[in-house]
Parts: sequence; C-alpha cells; structure tokens
Amino acid sequence: MAQQPRAWQRMLSGRRLDLLDPTPVDIEIDDIAHGLAFVARWNGQTHGDFAYSVAEHSLLVETIFSRIDPRAPAKWRLAALLHDAPEYVIGDMISPVKAAVGPGYGALDDRLSAAIHIRFGLPAAIPAAVKKQIKKADKISAWMEATQIAGFSETESSKFFGKPDLALMQGLDIVLRAPVATRSAFTARHAELLSQIS
Repeated sequence: MAQQPRAWQRMLSGRRLDLLDPTPVDIEIDDIAHGLAFVARWNGQTHGDFAYSVAEHSLLVETIFSRIDPRAPAKWRLAALLHDAPEYVIGDMISPVKAAVGPGYGALDDRLSAAIHIRFGLPAAIPAAVKKQIKKADKISAWMEATQIAGFSETESSKFFGKPDLALMQGLDIVLRAPVATRSAFTARHAELLSQIS
C-alpha cells in the first residue's frame, strides 16, 4: 500500500500545520509573522538591500485600508493585516503563476484563511463589502510597490492595478528593512489590533 504524502509542515513554534486540513489550534502569530517576513513579494525582483516582504506589504495594506475606511472596526483592520497570511506557508505567487496553477491554489488559500481568521476571532469568511475594500487597498499597495521598487512605470502600473487615489497614498512610502524588524512590527500591530477587539 502506497504511503500518503506528507501534507503538514512543522513550524518553529513546534506546531504541525496540516496544509490540506488546517485547524485554528495549530496557528500561531509568531509563525505567521516570521514566515511572512521572509517571503519576498515580486519574486524578489525589487530594488534595495532587502527583499520587500509580504509582512511589510501587509502592514501597508492595513494602513491604506484604514485610510479608505477610517471608521472600520479593529476586527476588519485585523482582517486587512492578515489578508495574505496563508502565504506564510504557501509562499507568494505573482498573478500569472496563480492563473497557471489554477483553482487548486485558491482553494488551499481559502482553507488556510478560514483557519487563520477563526484562530484570531474573525469570521471564517470576511463580508464581501469589507473584502472589496481590502482588495482596493491591496491594489493601491501593489501600484506603489510596482512604481517605487519593482521597475514599473506609472502608466504600466495603472494598466495592471488601476489608477490609485493619490490622497490615500499621501505621505506613504515603501519601506525596506531587515526581516527581523518587519517581523517585530507585524507582531506588534497584530497585538495592538487584537487588543482593540472586544
């Protein structure tokens, strides 16, 4: 009888996360922050002395989301911070690769997202209206990243990500820093938002 392939990954916390059937009890914020701080956006094809990590991107998306909806409750700001959290175990794929991989990637991402949300007191599925605002913030962040560190022109970025509302980006810049600093900032912001959720 053929042995089933291993579907779990051991985390630095000691947890074993089943990627095909994830449970909230096996999810720790330190594992998420550590993993995301070491996952490079844009397949690492960015200018600078450090890779631009998914953790850094997530912090920016949460900031932009908060500008889009200043009255958003802490739980939806937390959802924005965690919008790419599954990438701590499945990595970040650029859109053309996701399209080539097919619906299996999306299903895996959805299962992990649901477990992560439940772990931190959010609904498994985020309401469509909130998800739409998070996606808007995500696209603005992608536009900023593309033009500031990934070598895209503003015209090219607007073609792929839409023309952003400049007011939402005012005073914001892409930050490149060592993974340990990004990990610490991500963990601190997560704790701050979690403390605001009643």
